[in-house]
Amino acid sequence: MTTAAPSLLVDDLAFAYPDGHQALFGVDLRIAPGERVALLGPNGAGKTTLVLHLNGILRGGRGRVAVAGLPVAEANLQEIRRRVGIVFQDPDDQLFMPTVGEDVAFGPRNMGLDEATVTRRVTQALEQVGMADAADRPPHHLSFGQRRRVAVATVLSMQPEILVLDEPSSNLDPAGRRELAEVLQALPVTLLMVTHDLPYALQLCPRSVVLDRGVIVADAPTRELLADADRLAAHRLELPFGFSVR
Repeated sequence: MTTAAPSLLVDDLAFAYPDGHQALFGVDLRIAPGERVALLGPNGAGKTTLVLHLNGILRGGRGRVAVAGLPVAEANLQEIRRRVGIVFQDPDDQLFMPTVGEDVAFGPRNMGLDEATVTRRVTQALEQVGMADAADRPPHHLSFGQRRRVAVATVLSMQPEILVLDEPSSNLDPAGRRELAEVLQALPVTLLMVTHDLPYALQLCPRSVVLDRGVIVADAPTRELLADADRLAAHRLELPFGFSVR
């Protein structure tokens, strides 16, 4: 019986920037298909550096990264960037076309898909994020929470293997947090969520990994990890006042 390749495999990944700053020191991470994992850690821990290795924006350090068994290497970059969908913290970094529908169509069109397939993917992606009626609207007419959901749709239209979200709950009001959480909980993809929002991690990700000073220092069920106040404090992570995981 063959076992499916992990959605994400990071093996002994080390990386230093040209100025000599060492950001990662031998990171190992394995995420199974369909798993939902929160990547936690203080500012400067190396989280962004790790994420930028997942689709080949950063390369050249020690170790290896593979997505669904495909090595992140020059020859595979086009396919890797289809398989790894990164949703950045600011949705306006991803929305630049005159209408929502054109933004969501941009990736599939870039892949050279025929227009019937592009239209089908746009419709499906917008339905997945609860924005089916927004295809003809200019993105700047939407609320911040709506724009974030459309940014997710621009990635879903590429049918990725793994969805990577950078601080998805930041700057959202309570209704926007809830609406996005409902969308993310329903998606049939592997999820890696970079966040400082520990309650959101608990709500969406059964497993959490803590990265600090370029090293993974914890990998545990989210509820168990958040119940360890001393470990959180040691890595500059804090639950909101009054929040309990008990």
